[in-house]
Amino acid sequence: MKYIGRYLVITGVLLFNPLFMTAHAEDYRIGAVNAVRILEQSPQAERLRAEIEREFSPRDRQLVDDQKKLKEMEDRMERDAAIMSEAERQDLEREIINLRRELKRNQDQFREDLSYRRNEELSRIQKEIVQAIQTVAKQNNYDLVLSEGVIFASTRIDITDLVIEHLKKKNSQ
Repeated sequence: MKYIGRYLVITGVLLFNPLFMTAHAEDYRIGAVNAVRILEQSPQAERLRAEIEREFSPRDRQLVDDQKKLKEMEDRMERDAAIMSEAERQDLEREIINLRRELKRNQDQFREDLSYRRNEELSRIQKEIVQAIQTVAKQNNYDLVLSEGVIFASTRIDITDLVIEHLKKKNSQ
């Protein structure tokens, strides 16, 4: 019984000895990635931004034109209300109200469609980024790669640039 106690104490001292733990920890290769930077700098994300811009810019221009038209009608109402007949003023008020309502509905629909489309594409790109991180980690023999929640990562373990390079190579193929 005495020997078992000594054995446990010696084993405990060895296991929790900082020198033993440090030597053991050096066997692992740890990396960190900045996923936000990857998303900002990857060619896939740049392509997504251009594609969404191209897809939604006509609708955006139409909304801007409708806003200008509404502003012109409101200015006309303010400027000419005193010299308009009652029927003209009421017609213009109705047109303004209808255009406001239609513009609000179109803006809401535009924001909803844009958000849905962006989220749909971001989901696809995020999957591609995760696969790229995994590929780079395996190619470079990393045991652990951390992402979100990392407060600090030295440049020695930051593999963000490697992942971005991998994505650029993949994009050019």
